[in-house]
Amino acid sequence: MQNKEAKALLAKYKQGNCSEEEIALLESWYLDYKDEMSDLSPEDLIAAKAGVWAGLPVHQRERKTIRLWPQIAAAASIILCVAVGWWFFQMNQKVKPLTSKEMAAKILPGGNKAVLTLADGSEISLTDVANGKLASQQGIIITKNKDGQLEYRIDPASGDLTKEQRFNTISTPAGGQYEIILPDGTKVWLNAESSLKYPTVFAGQERKVILKGEGYFEVTHDRSRPFKVESNDQIVEVLGTHFNISAYENDGHVKTTLLTGKVKVKTQHSNASSILKPGEQSVLENNSLKVTEVVTEDVVAWKNNSFVFNNEKLGSIMRKIARWYDVEVICPPELAESVYVGSASRDKSLGWMLNKLELIGTVHFKVEGRRVTVMP
Repeated sequence: MQNKEAKALLAKYKQGNCSEEEIALLESWYLDYKDEMSDLSPEDLIAAKAGVWAGLPVHQRERKTIRLWPQIAAAASIILCVAVGWWFFQMNQKVKPLTSKEMAAKILPGGNKAVLTLADGSEISLTDVANGKLASQQGIIITKNKDGQLEYRIDPASGDLTKEQRFNTISTPAGGQYEIILPDGTKVWLNAESSLKYPTVFAGQERKVILKGEGYFEVTHDRSRPFKVESNDQIVEVLGTHFNISAYENDGHVKTTLLTGKVKVKTQHSNASSILKPGEQSVLENNSLKVTEVVTEDVVAWKNNSFVFNNEKLGSIMRKIARWYDVEVICPPELAESVYVGSASRDKSLGWMLNKLELIGTVHFKVEGRRVTVMP
């Protein structure tokens, strides 16, 4: 008897469509032996069926044997098939543990995910909310536009446009990224595990935001009001330009990379400062500010949905993977120092990504749930 036929009979019983004989045998057998079915062999199940018969009252067995023998024989045959079929069904349902590569293949890359926290403390999940108007503050309409961006624009019908500063914060989780258009038209792309705090209205003589994590900025030019980004003990000041700031706390440094225009980078706890030219990157580490030339396309590859490793240490690469795939990474210090060169798409599964690293490097990976362990 096929598994689906065995299941069909059980379904028939649950629906109350079994005959009296089917109910007597099936229900007795099922109630007495359901907890032991997965451990019984077919021979044991035959014996179990005999036990069901033995458990029926004598007068009931005799009455049914005399008057309904053909029907009872058929029902007994059905129950035996159900028992054996159900046993095979249970055995087939036992799921084999996934291998490390199978687990990794099931972990998908990140996507557009973020939470907007308004000035009054209320939160809006930008991941789930539909496109359209989200809120109105100080004469500013906050919308999620058709491209999925968070956008601020002045409401011409409102008389509530004031100079009082109220702050909103947009935050991306591990495995998330998001794009926002600020009240002055400046565009900001946030990488995974990042946040941007900004005023709902840029009032006064400057436009200032606070960044945690990584963000790419396309600042709207305004000579009368410089744009400032504060992040991990440094302030970047610009008038209108394109640049990237990476300020993850667990990286231990802040990197500012200029693509176009000019920016001034200065530390908050020392007098160190530098003016960057396009193609230059400043690195703030241990209160020391150093400037080097870099390939800017590599630095902002994340914004274009790519990983690019240009003589990058494995420890840094694995931190990026942990943020984008929302996984825990265990990487021994002796392996974290190995250097990699290569590139990969960020829209592939974790398994694809790890396989790529194995091909170009000398390490292997073990995946258990959402934990990735790097091994020699």
